[in-house]
Amino acid sequence: QRQVMEVIRSLIFLLSFQLLHVAKGSMVRLNENGYEDLVVAINPHVPEDPNIILNMMNMIKNASNYLFEITKHRFFFKSVKIIIPKTWKKNTTYSRLKTESYDKADVIIADHYMKHVDDPYTLQYRGCKEKGRYIHFTPNFLLNDNLTKVYGEKGRVFVHEWAHLRWGVFDEYSNDMPFYVSRNSKKASVEATSCPAGVTGRPIFVEYNGDKYESRPCRYDGQLYEKECVFIPYIQQNFSHSVMWMQNIPSIEFCDKNTHNSEAPNMQNKICNYKSTWEVIMESDDFRNSAVVNASAPPSETTFTLLQTQDRAVALVLDVSVSMSESDHIRHLHSAAADFLLRIIEIGSWAGIVTFDSDASEKAPLQQITNDAARQKLVLCLPTVARGKTNICAGIRKGLKLIADKMTTTYGSEIVLLTDGEDRRMAACLDLVKQSGAKIHTIALGPDAAKELEEFSKLTGGLMLSATDGATPSKLSRIFGVITSGSGDIYEQSIQLENKELVVQRSGWMNATVPVDRTVGNDTFFSISWSQSQPFFFLRDPKGKEYRSSDFAINNSNRKTARLSISGTAEVGDWQFCIKNVHATQGISITVTSRPASSDVPPVRTAVHMSRANRAFNPVVVYAEVSQGFLPVLGATVIATIETDGAAAVTLELLDNGAGADTIKDDGIYSRYFTTLQGTGRYSVKVHAHGKNITTRLGSRQNRALYLPGYKENGKIHINAPRPKFTDKEVQAKLGSFSRISTSSLVVNTREDSAPVYPPCKITDLHARIENNTIVLSWTAPGGDFDNGKADCYIIKSSENLLDLRNHFDRATSVNCSNLIPKEAGREESFKIKTDNFVIEIDTIIYFAIRAVDHTKLISEVSNIAQVTWFIPPKASVPLNDSNNDSTNITVSIAALCVAVICTIVISTLYVLQKQKGRLDIETMQ
Repeated sequence: QRQVMEVIRSLIFLLSFQLLHVAKGSMVRLNENGYEDLVVAINPHVPEDPNIILNMMNMIKNASNYLFEITKHRFFFKSVKIIIPKTWKKNTTYSRLKTESYDKADVIIADHYMKHVDDPYTLQYRGCKEKGRYIHFTPNFLLNDNLTKVYGEKGRVFVHEWAHLRWGVFDEYSNDMPFYVSRNSKKASVEATSCPAGVTGRPIFVEYNGDKYESRPCRYDGQLYEKECVFIPYIQQNFSHSVMWMQNIPSIEFCDKNTHNSEAPNMQNKICNYKSTWEVIMESDDFRNSAVVNASAPPSETTFTLLQTQDRAVALVLDVSVSMSESDHIRHLHSAAADFLLRIIEIGSWAGIVTFDSDASEKAPLQQITNDAARQKLVLCLPTVARGKTNICAGIRKGLKLIADKMTTTYGSEIVLLTDGEDRRMAACLDLVKQSGAKIHTIALGPDAAKELEEFSKLTGGLMLSATDGATPSKLSRIFGVITSGSGDIYEQSIQLENKELVVQRSGWMNATVPVDRTVGNDTFFSISWSQSQPFFFLRDPKGKEYRSSDFAINNSNRKTARLSISGTAEVGDWQFCIKNVHATQGISITVTSRPASSDVPPVRTAVHMSRANRAFNPVVVYAEVSQGFLPVLGATVIATIETDGAAAVTLELLDNGAGADTIKDDGIYSRYFTTLQGTGRYSVKVHAHGKNITTRLGSRQNRALYLPGYKENGKIHINAPRPKFTDKEVQAKLGSFSRISTSSLVVNTREDSAPVYPPCKITDLHARIENNTIVLSWTAPGGDFDNGKADCYIIKSSENLLDLRNHFDRATSVNCSNLIPKEAGREESFKIKTDNFVIEIDTIIYFAIRAVDHTKLISEVSNIAQVTWFIPPKASVPLNDSNNDSTNITVSIAALCVAVICTIVISTLYVLQKQKGRLDIETMQ
């Protein structure tokens, strides 16, 4: 009975658990099989060229036909909006934006940071079946028809990326392992990593010398083909192949359950648990909410609407009701809003101020920020007194009117709505908000802000933010700091370098080192706040110049915050903030912001997002993206601090190791499960990313369209130019030390009184290799609660049958690992197994999988499958029998004529393999 009650409580928790998060929210909706309101946005730094628009339209039109065909007459693109940057000429045919924006677009067109790199890719943070962030195309990809030779017809490329973005499927090729040993035939054989299996082509080694090249058959390295060996497919295949493998060749489809190659060592198998792409698509909401169209072509052609970005217009709509007089809310509001006006909102933007209590009042009409004097003028209009009741709708109506009075429309405008109280009449203005075309960013201050506040943000695509109470305004200032322009012009935006608050004892010191790297330095602000009395402090720049308290400005309306603006471009290097509290114990905080130093070098940026994972137990995951331009920054240290009112802060180190919550290793997305929920409430997350010059480097984007190295057609091999690669000099970030702050919020509603209990996370990076007649397994340790803490023990199983190991893990042969004590989550584990008792024959393959168990006996999912293979390789340099017959299969039978060699491959296979008779008695050793 107790177990039944626990199950019921868990179900109640899962059913009642809701998550709101600050993340990119697509506006795309499926209506009668057609995707509507797909948003494409052009970066403001892309030079004006009408052919970009024309070619994008043609690409999506062609993609619509391809999509309809390969989804078996189920999906097509019905309507698309294209955002033209305000840097392009105005045109009377362009409409005004409403709530669409560059930073919320499904597809972005922007130059790559590295020259000559045009890979289309989709940014995917999350796991299988979960939507991606955006698709990225370069202008050159759209304008240069020669790239069709290496990427294929553009409409097919779009379908490849759309499947990433919309349905959360992954690539079925592998740059890391383009070949693998297969057992689909009676003997082990080498095949290309593809879907389906058995595609035709040749393994070729190409040596480039300037514009010339030489090619030869690939040599065997004793296991597979030599490094840098590439697969050259035949244009004419005997059967259709997957668009997620190679979109370049005619006759494409999505691999389904019958054609899927589960042996192939690709990301689709690893992340989607060996399911085919079509199986994943069939499990999507899109598939469940649609039916096959009885027609040979899409029911309608794709329509396009052109929109153009306008000047940013923001109304601060601020609560000044009596509740704001509590917990120093009104003072914190004044300081944080002043920071927004002085150092966050971009030059050239329009801003105005509205306050509300029982009624609403215009404090400053909408006016353009053209210089520092305009910023200071607005700060003087910020409220300092709180009284009256709370009437949120009055504030919204007044804010919309303030914008319309100046702009004649509210389309494309923004409202920053801050409150700490409740108002049961908020629903009265939801329709007005929906029709306004304005985006509303909500800030819930403290624990008592209206529970329905986020409805305004959900309705308009605005940010949903919250700030816990603190001794100083720093937390609220950090929240205001993320409300930057959504235009895509990162060179105008303010970047938070530091945001830190401490309680300092009398005569205690609070010292902070704030690195200013070479990508920032313009419009740099240092500020210090205190809760009681002004401390002694000074700031020292990297060259030793000191700024005393007398150099800082203090606003007469708020005598507990001092600010310093650095003229020109701040010195690159470490800035030292030294603060001594000469009064009674009090809270002291520092905040540092800056803007990019040059439009030639993109700044390092950090963005934090939270979502509920689409997997068992629906855990919350914190993601932080660290990037420079469009390239991931690797090797950073990323710390997340999660706060909610009434509970101690929780600190997590986010990792980019491809284990636990992290989907892909070295993609610049640092991730971790958040397992210590404190029940219903708002959670605020601060992420601090920092790095050193010797540890950080740039990586390349994953989940991109395959670059075709060459192909064979009509008996002739055609070799394409090599894909551009980064040099070591380019990859090394050369940033010096850097520091970045970002923040996000979430709302959790649950009926549970206590935090949920989680099992260890799935192990996703199990590897196996042979060393001195010993099998060595290695993996990243999971935690006791997903990827936090540590597990209690492991269960390791082996089998000679892939299907049995995946589907019947408990029945497989056990490996004695009772002496293996799990390490803390994130650390590398290693375990050795003797091979003395294995029955070794030609083509023997042994598969291994692992599960972790926590102290409550909760068990993780079965890991990925690792294999060790014993086979007799062919002689080196044996080429494929390449007659002019284009049906020659790349499969190479493993001849039993040479000295036996042991090969190990980590694979993503799980389909039929005939089990050899007999049960193995496995010995293990530590």
